[in-house]
Amino acid sequence: MPCSGGGTLACETAPGTQGVPPPSEAVTRVAVFSTRQYDREFLTAANREPGHELVFYEPRLTVETAPLAAGFPAVSAFVNDALDAPALTVLAEGGTRLIALRSAGFNNVDLGAAAALGLRVARVPAYSPHAVAEHTVTLILALNRKIHRAYQRVRDGNFSLDGLLGFDLSSRTVGIIGTGIIGATVAGILHGFGCDLLANDPFPNERVRALGARYVALPELFGAADIITLHCPLLPETTHLVDRNAIAQMKRGVMLVNTSRGGLVDSRAVIAGLKSGHIGALGLDVYEEETDLFSRDLSGQIIQDDVFSRLLTFPNVIVTAHQGYFTAEALHEIATTTLTNVTQYEAGRPLANEIRFDPGVDHVGGRRAA
Repeated sequence: MPCSGGGTLACETAPGTQGVPPPSEAVTRVAVFSTRQYDREFLTAANREPGHELVFYEPRLTVETAPLAAGFPAVSAFVNDALDAPALTVLAEGGTRLIALRSAGFNNVDLGAAAALGLRVARVPAYSPHAVAEHTVTLILALNRKIHRAYQRVRDGNFSLDGLLGFDLSSRTVGIIGTGIIGATVAGILHGFGCDLLANDPFPNERVRALGARYVALPELFGAADIITLHCPLLPETTHLVDRNAIAQMKRGVMLVNTSRGGLVDSRAVIAGLKSGHIGALGLDVYEEETDLFSRDLSGQIIQDDVFSRLLTFPNVIVTAHQGYFTAEALHEIATTTLTNVTQYEAGRPLANEIRFDPGVDHVGGRRAA
């Protein structure tokens, strides 16, 4: 087995059922990085038909761990793996030719370097928009009704309702920034609650308009929305979309939810907004410096990120560790699509989900730069 030792370098080989693929396809050895038990479970189940040889590695893919993939034609990576030019160079020199991402986002991949090295990159463009959309609404409901505080209070034998006052979602104004598949699904759910919807996106979605949503400029959305939820890609022009200036334009007491990309939010500006009371509630499933935090058990360690630690001190903040996508349906679709990408590559067929480098396109979030 092409790895040794235990701990962070532990790995596990999982060939397909009976090890025999369909006659029309070929078998590829795939090094799968950033794996947890659920990754092994869903990828192994999805691999029964294609029968590729999967070798699971626990650590993140970085330039330091990339040598583990030597001899593997394909590598599978997750959102917090660092596929920068140095790491890609090591992969290419080791014989890798395909990067099969287990994610829709690809801002962690240097596509220019990949193209120069002859590496092809494929992703999972969509899995379950309902997973992230429903998690978004879960955060809204939990923050509004203080579920996190009520849960702990009752467990401590405190049945007082003081400090737990919420509001009816019906007729509240919700601003949705980014109305792609996930944002549109959020709009549909909130429409069912009777919310008034405002939207902002350079590419208006007719499905969202049909729900009665109005597309408005960001200043109008900031000024009118009781709740703001982010579902846009991370681009140079959307980095720190929510900063001190944006917060100053928002209603006092606004609820802000981000289940999209951590870099959309200036964490220090949000802390200032929470301290002043301008932000009344904050729900995060992503964080701009999450790479060294999320998907790991740090319960026995001191968290070194002072900004993140400060966020956790506020009683009106809920942070989840990038679990919005984490449903059985989504994991099944991610595993199936990832292995389909590998099968298409090995069989010499067109890669339906390939990400091609184009110097005229900003690839950070997958949309052409303005």
